[in-house]
Amino acid sequence: MKNTQRRVTLKDVADHAGVSRATASLIVRNSPKVAEKTRKKVLKSMEELGYVYDRVAANLRSQSSKTIGIIITDIGNTFFSQFLRGVHKELEKYNYTIILGTTFDSLTEQNRLLSTMLENRVGGILLCPVSSSSEETVKKINQLQLPIVVSVRELANLKSDYVGLDYRQGAYMAVKYLIEKKQHKRIAFIGGVTNSSTWEERMDGYKKAYEEANLHLDQAIIMGSSPTREGGLEAVEKVMQAANPPEAIFCFSDLVAFGAIIGLRKMGYTPGKDIDIVGFDNIPEALITFPSLTTISSFAQTTGTTAARLLHERMNEPTLDRQRVIIDPKLIQRESS
Repeated sequence: MKNTQRRVTLKDVADHAGVSRATASLIVRNSPKVAEKTRKKVLKSMEELGYVYDRVAANLRSQSSKTIGIIITDIGNTFFSQFLRGVHKELEKYNYTIILGTTFDSLTEQNRLLSTMLENRVGGILLCPVSSSSEETVKKINQLQLPIVVSVRELANLKSDYVGLDYRQGAYMAVKYLIEKKQHKRIAFIGGVTNSSTWEERMDGYKKAYEEANLHLDQAIIMGSSPTREGGLEAVEKVMQAANPPEAIFCFSDLVAFGAIIGLRKMGYTPGKDIDIVGFDNIPEALITFPSLTTISSFAQTTGTTAARLLHERMNEPTLDRQRVIIDPKLIQRESS
């Protein structure tokens, strides 16, 4: 089978637009000598074909196969630092050079980083998409003519390899534990961007546990927020002001849980005694916080290692069938519940 991931050339663009390669070249270099009508026609062809201008010198081309672009949402999130540990552990076996970019969950920044990495002729990209990624984002990713692996957040209709956790099962395990083992009937779900796939999948698991137990799901104790300590603090203050406050709290992430613990203490509650809390991710701080955090392990380092391995394989065998790797979560019981 032939490799279909050929990079779109300037000649391809010129042919598509019905102009000469010289004219297309002038437009790429922002020359004022080209008529505006022609410029718009060529730029439209570039967009439709997924053409990216190569800004680096030809002497970098031989190095492209050993350079990898990695895009994550937040370097300050301990989950991603663990994820990157796994990535580096795998890639250092093959002597790759890594270019790291952080989007801070901005779609504009994600698009800019993708373009920058393509312009620098990386040999492959490992992408952890932002929460606002859309159908247009998927279209752009599917048009990328180089190896790409998407991780952590899955996007519908994606043609790339994907590595992530079974978030539905993780949330289901957490809430089922609070219902069956801890005998709670009102369990809040706080944190996370509510239009993101990772939140929606957790929500599915949360609902499933409620439905199996024949419990009433109260929207008043479901509260989205930024997946941070600050977000957890704000969300817990709101749900605890509900007419009928929760008996336990399931948090979108461990960082949200840490914020919730701070908020509960400010309100006079003792976390783990007055109200049970379960986090999600099992980052290292979950073990040493007080009280130590009951959580769902999302195996961040394993996810990073697996994603890096898939990217290496894809770079060396571009025609391999698409792979979708889903890692099973694990409940880690500690003092917070």
